[in-house]
Amino acid sequence: MTARYFIPDSSFHRVEEMIKKSRFITTMAHASSTEAAREFIERIRVEHPDATHNCWAFQAGPPGSTAQVGMSDDGEPHGTAGRPMLNVLLHASVGEVACVVTRYFGGIKLGTGGLVRAYAGMVKAGLDTLPVRERIVPVRMEVVLDYSAVTLFKRLLPDYEAVVLEESFTVDVRYLLEMPEERAEGLQRALEEMTNGTVLVELLNEGGD
Repeated sequence: MTARYFIPDSSFHRVEEMIKKSRFITTMAHASSTEAAREFIERIRVEHPDATHNCWAFQAGPPGSTAQVGMSDDGEPHGTAGRPMLNVLLHASVGEVACVVTRYFGGIKLGTGGLVRAYAGMVKAGLDTLPVRERIVPVRMEVVLDYSAVTLFKRLLPDYEAVVLEESFTVDVRYLLEMPEERAEGLQRALEEMTNGTVLVELLNEGGD
């Protein structure tokens, strides 16, 4: 699985547009699991109980992944809402995102093609303005090394986005580090090369989001 990618940076993002007198409201949120996506969808349904449709789609994994996806036309003609919405999400550079497009019918039918364009377009509009942040899975590493290696050790850290959380000085020097998950293996190799294998390295956890 890709360790780093962009995800929504807010629990709630909304855009709105009138299309042939129908009011369309796109609401997006971060959804790191199927359960989180469904909870968000239900929240929007409760907020808009009188809407003609609350169509939705979610993609609760890395960008492009279909392992945790879902969609619903919510009463619109089959294939005109949920599928176009999901297609847009799957081709986006953002992962872990759920989307509900709420429609208040304005009296003018859009036709099958018009509905597809409207629902896909509303998801694109939401993505275009969606605040995002990089998803980084942190891990912690304990490093024990000789005093003579400290200067070179500290010079290595920025290259691997590692930060020192704790340090202690006894017979040797002990550091507790935190870094992005995908950087840990490279740092360990670099430390072993730098110290000719005398460093002690222990990966302490497979960190969370």
